[in-house]
Amino acid sequence: MSTADRNLSDYDRSNLPDISALKFGIVVSNWNAEITNALKDGCVDTLKGHGASDENIFIIQVPGSFELPAGARMIDDKYNLDAVICLGCVIKGETSHNEYINQAVATGLVQLGIARSKPFIFGILTPDNQKQARDRAGGKHGNKGVEAAVAAIEMATLKKELQNSKKKIGF
Repeated sequence: MSTADRNLSDYDRSNLPDISALKFGIVVSNWNAEITNALKDGCVDTLKGHGASDENIFIIQVPGSFELPAGARMIDDKYNLDAVICLGCVIKGETSHNEYINQAVATGLVQLGIARSKPFIFGILTPDNQKQARDRAGGKHGNKGVEAAVAAIEMATLKKELQNSKKKIGF
């Protein structure tokens, strides 16, 4: 089945663990707020649906997607989180601004993840138009906020499992 024919947010809920002891940050871009707020709602609902409490979900807003990596570092500095989810929407326009912004955000989040050894999740829509954005923010293709939350859960859980495993000498 092609991407155009399915909901991309479908996942096996039984494969995800309880996350009640984990702390998550969500950084939301104010630009394209109708879309990004829908992404945030899907993200929060998913985290809560797997056991995260309100006390362990921290949300901040930044002006635009370009500011997501800086916001991600700030929220992690304040709360020492298990994962940070960045949500934004950069719609392609008449110029190639979207390419520069998306690349900068992706690079910034990768650098944060490597430097801090924790997941910084890229939950940014990169659609050609408003309709494609709506389709991926709770429309026919699901909600990228849900997908970002699932990725954060999986990666934060993986990190905890690796930290708790017995260390071995050698390979």
